Amino acid sequence: MYLFDLDGTLIDSNGIWSEVDRTFLSRRGFPYTKEYRDGMAHMIFPLAAEFTKEYCHSEESCEDIMAEWMALAKDSYAHVALKPFARELLMKLRADGERLAVFTSAVPEHCDTALAVHGLTPFFERVVYAHDLGVNKSSPGAFRRAAEILGVAPEECVLLDDSVRSCRAAKEAGLSVIGVYDAVFADVEADMPAACDRFVRSLGELL
Repeated sequence: MYLFDLDGTLIDSNGIWSEVDRTFLSRRGFPYTKEYRDGMAHMIFPLAAEFTKEYCHSEESCEDIMAEWMALAKDSYAHVALKPFARELLMKLRADGERLAVFTSAVPEHCDTALAVHGLTPFFERVVYAHDLGVNKSSPGAFRRAAEILGVAPEECVLLDDSVRSCRAAKEAGLSVIGVYDAVFADVEADMPAACDRFVRSLGELL
């Protein structure tokens, strides 16, 4: 089974959250730093809010923080672009008889919107939300749990993901891993090959 990440792998959405984070932090007098970006990368919303609350030494509630993020993101996922060759790759894999699923840290509402807008929903047997599991994709246990939900062994899964931490966790869980380049994380590109079985700068390389 091929297991696809969403943000930064299937859709070009990481930049949305860079801008959301910059705006959110600037309102509170904090700069947007690599430390913050790396800490937040691919976190589920509730844990990201806890991280941000501590990072900013804020007395705001996590609920208020998440509500502000949602307001800042607005309807961005209704307009987000696909990563190049994403549709073509999905079509090829389906034509080859492969099973496909999504495993994402995205807010379910955002994921559902992006998949529907681009007509990708029918490609996938299921979308597994790390949000529902209550765990980040930096944990090997997250991938074992996702495989269990999908009814397959971790060793039967191939993950495509743009996050170094997610790729490392998936490898530790027993999945095969294809790392996917995303410009937002260009500064850690050199770390990707060691974290993956294969690293591609474009999904077109898999066609």
